[in-house]
Amino acid sequence: MTAPPDAPLDLVGIGIGPNNLSLAALAHGLPAQGTGELATAFYERHRDFHWHPGLLLDGTTLQVPFLADLVTLADPTSPWTYLNYLKHKDRLHPFYFTQQLHIPRAEYDAYCRWVAGHLPGLHFGHQVDAVRWNPERGLFEVDHTRIGADGEAEALGRTHTRHLALGIGTAPHVPDPLRPLADAPTVPVIHAADYLDHRTRILAADHVTVIGSGQSGAEVFLDLLRARPAGRERLTWLTRTPSFAPREHTKLGLEHFTPDYTRYFHSLSEPVRDRLLPTQWQLHKGIHPATIAAIHHELYTRTLHGGWPDTLLTPGVTVRTAGRVATTKVELHLEHTQQGTRSRFTTDAVVLATGYQERALFPLLAGLDPYLRRDSSGRPRIDEHHRMVLAPTITGSIFVQNGERHTHGIGAPDLGLTARRSATILNTLTGKNPYPEPTRTAFTTFGLEQREQPRPTPTIELLPLAERP
Repeated sequence: MTAPPDAPLDLVGIGIGPNNLSLAALAHGLPAQGTGELATAFYERHRDFHWHPGLLLDGTTLQVPFLADLVTLADPTSPWTYLNYLKHKDRLHPFYFTQQLHIPRAEYDAYCRWVAGHLPGLHFGHQVDAVRWNPERGLFEVDHTRIGADGEAEALGRTHTRHLALGIGTAPHVPDPLRPLADAPTVPVIHAADYLDHRTRILAADHVTVIGSGQSGAEVFLDLLRARPAGRERLTWLTRTPSFAPREHTKLGLEHFTPDYTRYFHSLSEPVRDRLLPTQWQLHKGIHPATIAAIHHELYTRTLHGGWPDTLLTPGVTVRTAGRVATTKVELHLEHTQQGTRSRFTTDAVVLATGYQERALFPLLAGLDPYLRRDSSGRPRIDEHHRMVLAPTITGSIFVQNGERHTHGIGAPDLGLTARRSATILNTLTGKNPYPEPTRTAFTTFGLEQREQPRPTPTIELLPLAERP
């Protein structure tokens, strides 16, 4: 629901990715703290919904089950579930007979587009330019502009809201040694996020190098491998990790992506959290075992008639520097961390599967800088309800979606926790607990219970007089 033009909103969401789309879906029709429905608006600078369009490769699936849609794990009766999407598309019975738990990645994108196309209060092609606090009115002020099809910006004025939800997502990470080349138009050095847009150009290159060993790197390497003739693959795959490691996919390992673990992680001290995060890379940066198996099978079948495929797969390698050779080639200066050796390597195209990084929140909130509270590393302090810690004079809340890994752990970007986080935000915002928290979500107990253990009563053994010293 939207408020009259002169009335403040209850919530403004900045960015419309899966996280804020989930929040908008679960907020739809909820009562506000006063009377009437919750008044919301969500702004996105892109003209329509996009979810990793450069990686919607044929045959790729979500890494989480379909129940990790926008709403089901908070409200399976919602009209915005994935199953209801299938029903509206008259595809529910075909899906039933597929007997699959993990859906195609392109279908998840189509589902999100369906929700975005039917849910009210979403404004695409709207860019938020500034956010401020108005102490007189006790409201946040949001300045935004409309971006036309020709790229022209039209100022739309100012919206007032009681609360904000930041869902501005992540940005592709390009390592510093390769950044100048990625910005050069003559050299095909691209991030995997843009792979499909440049696939034809990459396939035309004589020799292609993939850097990065996560799921995206594996999928790009497999796609390139399948597109090349046997014996003339000319593919290299390099990674910093000591092995092409599988993602932790055991049942108890997956319990790190539960609300129980999120609460436990948030309860830890800041230094402990910072030490813990890098050690958990295999929980979210490894490769799905099925993808590893598919790559190995593809390589193996190319040996059936003798010879080995023209591929090089080397882990434990760091790119120190990079430069152009003969205008269109790339020279990579490599170091093997275990051997302590260095070498130079020339390739015709590079695909960077080097992951994503959280977008900086502070530039967007520059107008609120005096009110923001930071931790010892300068990052925003975020409480257990996903709210930024602000000065006590601020009566509204700023909720953070997928920007709180340092406080809430590796599950922050995971789609399986999206609906539950949105539910927590709406419970906090409305004060009416429309989506009650589950009492328990994991068999693992991640910390010792904080209670005094009874001490055994000491006993004294009395020996017979004859046996006493």
